[in-house]
Amino acid sequence: MEELKLCESDYRFMNVIWDHEPLGSGELVSLCSEILGWKKSTTYTTLKKMCEKGFAENRDTVVRALIPRERVRAYESERIVERAFAGSLPGFLAAFLGGKTISDEEAAELKRLIDEHRR
Repeated sequence: MEELKLCESDYRFMNVIWDHEPLGSGELVSLCSEILGWKKSTTYTTLKKMCEKGFAENRDTVVRALIPRERVRAYESERIVERAFAGSLPGFLAAFLGGKTISDEEAAELKRLIDEHRR
């Protein structure tokens, strides 16, 4: 499995990019200040790190994600299921639902997703 692990602060940073891309690096600084409470230097340091790791690019001061949010979410989800539930999706789902109830629409959507991914 490709390594797509992000620490919490890097994930929050990438969410700013995913939610607003493409965006100028100055706009990114403003958004990170507003959303994350970061200073300009923190934003540029994190952007450089994300570019070095291949998650983002900053070309001609235009910032874009190179890896889609969905791939990172899928990677993180798979890691959680493997680590905490020994790869058992039913075990994960039982723990996730815990005693909660779900609507008929949510149950239908889950069934549709299961059917779509059945071998």
